[in-house]
Amino acid sequence: MRYTFNLKNSKSSSDTPIFFSTYFKDEGRKFVYSTGEKINPKEWDFKLRIPNNTTGRSSEAEKHRTIKQQLDRYSSYFLDLVGRYKNINEPLDIETTRNHFDKHFKKTKPKSNRFFEVYEIFLDSKKNDKSGEANTSSTIKRYEYNKDLLQSFQAHSKRNLNLNKFDSNTYNLFLDYCITVKNHSSNTLRRNVGLLKTFLNWALENAYTHNISFKSFKTPTAFVTDEVALTMDQVNQIYEKDFSKNKKLEKVRDLFVFGCSTGMRYGNYSKVRAKDIIDNCISVIDNKDQNKQLKIPLNKISKAILEKYNYQLPVISSQKFNVYIKEAIGDVDDSFKEEIKKTTKIGNKIIEEDIMFCDRISSHTARRSFITIMKNKKIPDKIIMEFTGHKSLEIFNKYYKPNEEDKNDFMSSVWNN
Repeated sequence: MRYTFNLKNSKSSSDTPIFFSTYFKDEGRKFVYSTGEKINPKEWDFKLRIPNNTTGRSSEAEKHRTIKQQLDRYSSYFLDLVGRYKNINEPLDIETTRNHFDKHFKKTKPKSNRFFEVYEIFLDSKKNDKSGEANTSSTIKRYEYNKDLLQSFQAHSKRNLNLNKFDSNTYNLFLDYCITVKNHSSNTLRRNVGLLKTFLNWALENAYTHNISFKSFKTPTAFVTDEVALTMDQVNQIYEKDFSKNKKLEKVRDLFVFGCSTGMRYGNYSKVRAKDIIDNCISVIDNKDQNKQLKIPLNKISKAILEKYNYQLPVISSQKFNVYIKEAIGDVDDSFKEEIKKTTKIGNKIIEEDIMFCDRISSHTARRSFITIMKNKKIPDKIIMEFTGHKSLEIFNKYYKPNEEDKNDFMSSVWNN
């Protein structure tokens, strides 16, 4: 089959698009496809259908050689496509040719440059994904936050984000914004970069962009923060505190201690109901990994809390929970108001500040405390990981936070005997 290249407007005084075209006799129609290249008609050889100056070292010659190389890609691919279909004795039509061209040359869809419209489509695909991937409500909220972060970056930088032009310069400006304006810690930054890369990779795989620059973006190094974990004595002290005059704090405290005694994530342990108790065990699907079935034996504390609420635990949003639990822990005893050092890394800068112990407590402290208490009691990692749902020992060990007293006891038990 014959093919040719034509200019969209051969009489234009400025650059005009170059189209690849061929005629399909069986359909009686011409296949026309944009190459994405442009040239001034004065620089076009209308007889040979190529740029008219491809020799020499001038900037124009270099430009024309680049254009011709791109045009050669289209002609070579078309001839190869024709040959393949001839070999398998199947007809090649316009629709099939266009689909092959779109895939091979990574043609983008109409909305490819509308960054946030594509992001909305990405969000919808995550929300509607029924393949069993870990697209939980908390993960969706993180993607939504990342969209808000990118929008605020766009407003701050006064540059419209473009999928096809999201290069290393844009990426570095985004990192600088997160560090200097938003004061993100390195861990928060690392997480948000991971979410951004997931989106950009999705956009590439779904042909909303042909840009692969993000594959070379370096992810910020993770920084292991000095998070806190409670001892068994502290958990008991919190559990025994009388909050009968403040039902709000009592409910928050009970939920927190339930988390400390089960090791579950807040998204799981805040939703446990009577139907989830089977053979004296909490049996639920892991909220983060829906392919994982958790089976956690009840103990004296977790069972008592469930019975207190008739197996209908209080419902509190994670945001309010993280506010109220700090207040509750601070009311337990003055020892929980003692200031401790908090170390945070922002970019390459390490910041140390003194902060009250109770203000370091969050819903995730419960899970961290459970793991630390169990490991200090010499419970095998494999058993604890069965309860918590961890698959990676590396991730699991990041939750182990022995306090200074534990460290001193361990040292003494070995060297002072």
